Amino acid sequence: MKDISSRADIELLINTFYSNLLKINEMKPPFEGLDFEKHVPNIVSFWCFVLLDEEGYKTNVFDKHLHLPIKLHMFDTWLNTFVFTVDALFNGEKAEMAKQRATSLTYTFKSKWEKIRPD
Repeated sequence: MKDISSRADIELLINTFYSNLLKINEMKPPFEGLDFEKHVPNIVSFWCFVLLDEEGYKTNVFDKHLHLPIKLHMFDTWLNTFVFTVDALFNGEKAEMAKQRATSLTYTFKSKWEKIRPD
């Protein structure tokens, strides 16, 4: 398996991740009505910023999720699915970094979410 090294790799990761995530019934409600063709490029840009040091992503990721019907435990499902997807597709330094950053994001989101919107 190769490491994450390009925007195309991140596009594969994100598209596969959402395909996996949306197979979990509990995870579908936050994404109902979402225009994935419009949304996925933003997520790809975020991960390109995080993993490939590409400039251009400046949006507050947390604030973008505040309006969604997300329960605190769903962040763990998100993380487990993300890690599973990375491990299924990639191996290497950037793949490990992706999992570490996703873990940090999950921790940060859960900490903030718990204060703002406890279950």
